[in-house]
Amino acid sequence: MNTVNQEKPLLIAIAVSHYCEKVRWALDYLNVDYVEENHAPPFHRQYTSRYGGTTVPVLIIDNKALVDSHDILHYLNRVSTDKQLYPQNIELRDRVEIIEKLCDDQLGGATRCWGYYYAMQTPKLVERAWSKGTSATEKKQNASVFHKTLELFKQNYNISTEGKQIALQTIRKTFSALNQKLSLGQKYLVGDRLSAADITFAALAAPVIRPEHHPVYDSQLSKMPTEMVEVIQELRNTPAGKLVARMYCEHRHEQDR
Repeated sequence: MNTVNQEKPLLIAIAVSHYCEKVRWALDYLNVDYVEENHAPPFHRQYTSRYGGTTVPVLIIDNKALVDSHDILHYLNRVSTDKQLYPQNIELRDRVEIIEKLCDDQLGGATRCWGYYYAMQTPKLVERAWSKGTSATEKKQNASVFHKTLELFKQNYNISTEGKQIALQTIRKTFSALNQKLSLGQKYLVGDRLSAADITFAALAAPVIRPEHHPVYDSQLSKMPTEMVEVIQELRNTPAGKLVARMYCEHRHEQDR
């Protein structure tokens, strides 16, 4: 955590990043008035590195720089005077932490790999997605280096047929584990109200659910590859998939910025 001077909370993000959506959702849920500054890869590193970060999200708040989504949610929870992201009950809090870590460490990387495998079949769509919300200058810069960046991205995140298959196994395994937690028809993953567990899972699962009311992703499946649609429909019909859709409908719709 670095000390900086910043009057209004600033979220440095890549618009389509689901980890950024996790933080964006938490900020909106807690009614934090903030500014979002979007950058395209790899240009985001010019800005995140100023605060000790290597990737997004980075949140500059209360003269501090937070460079990890988990740390950001914990800090927001501590300073919130209204709603909470983590239960005060120790047992429930531990359960939220376990689910958040599972999603952060396993699901997030898997859904990114799986989603980009299909998105990269239409590179122009990826270029536009990375440029979303960026300056006109950065849009031009992104276009000039896009193909090189795309190849590096594929290598760094194992965006390949094999990588996609491994990612899908991880996704199904995570969904199966969370389906069991919802086996009695619970409305939330932990306790009786929205928590960091629900926000983290819903945000990081969004690439494979494509829920309505997502601020960035398109929920319409008609233009997607058949193989991709089949997996989305499969996961949408699970208890965990239905929870994602409901979280976006009930807890994200009215917060769309």
